Amino acid sequence: MTLKGKTLFITGASRGIGLAIGKRAAADGANVVIAAKTTDPNPKLPGTIHTAAAEIEAAGGQALPLQVDIRDEEAVVKAVASAVETFGGIDILVNNASAISLTDTEHTPIKRYDLMNGINARGTYLCTQACLPALRQSAGAGRRPQVLNMSPPLSMQQHWFAPHTAYTMAKYGMSMCTLGHAGEFAKYGIAVNSLWPRTAIATAALQMIPGVDLNLCRKPEILADAAYLILTADEAASGNFYIDDELLAAHGVTDLDRYSVRPGTRRFIPDFFVDPIEPADQSGPGGGR
Repeated sequence: MTLKGKTLFITGASRGIGLAIGKRAAADGANVVIAAKTTDPNPKLPGTIHTAAAEIEAAGGQALPLQVDIRDEEAVVKAVASAVETFGGIDILVNNASAISLTDTEHTPIKRYDLMNGINARGTYLCTQACLPALRQSAGAGRRPQVLNMSPPLSMQQHWFAPHTAYTMAKYGMSMCTLGHAGEFAKYGIAVNSLWPRTAIATAALQMIPGVDLNLCRKPEILADAAYLILTADEAASGNFYIDDELLAAHGVTDLDRYSVRPGTRRFIPDFFVDPIEPADQSGPGGGR
C-alpha cells in the first residue's frame, strides 16, 4: 500500500519530525496539511508553514499550510474544515506537535506546565476529536484511516517521572490517548498507534536545550521511515507503541548509519522514555542495530 492520494493532517509539521513525515508521505503523492504556528522566519527556529509547504510540494505532494495553535479549539476546528474542503477528507492524523521542558518541579513555572499539557496531552485529544468525523468518513469509504501519536510507551516507573514530572505527564497524556482511542475507535475501523525513537532526534527544539550534542543524535528521517511503515502496512494494527529501530529491524532495515547526524557514531544520547541499548548494538561496523 502507498499513501498516494491520501490526506495527512500533521500537527507541528513546519520543521523537524513532522516535516520529515510529511515529505516522506509526499514522495508517494500524498496531500499534506501542515498545521503549525510559525508563519514568519525565526533565526533561532528555522522553518515556517510556507517553507514546509514548498518542501512537501517539491517532494511530490500537495500541501495546505495552515497557521494553527492546537491549544485553540476554534482554530483546530477551522483547520480541519479547511482540510476537508480542500482535499475532500482526512485519512491520517499525525499528532506530532509537542512542547518540552526537562525541568524539575521547583524550576517548572506553571505557565510552562500549562504549555506542555495544553499542547501535548490536550492538543492531541482536541485534534483527534476534531478529525474524528472525517476519519470515520474515510473508514466508511474503505480508506483505512489512522491516527499516529508521536509519544512514548507507557511505563509507570518512577525514574521516567522524577527528573521532569510535568513533561512526563504531558507526553504520557498523548500515550494515554493512544491506549484509549485504539479501543474506542475500533468499532469505526480507525487504527491508533504511537511511535517513539530509541535515541534523541536532532531537531531545532532539541538544539535549544543546553548541553545537548546533536552529533550524538539521529536524524528525523528515521522516524519518517518508521512512520511510513506503520501508515502503509497491509494490515493496519492498532493500540501499539512502536520504537523506531525495532520497527525498522522487523522490516529488514538494520543498517541505521544513514540516520546518524555523524556517520559512524556508536554511542547515542538515549531518549527520555526508552531504556538505552548497548553501544555495539546501536551502531556496528558501517552502522546498524
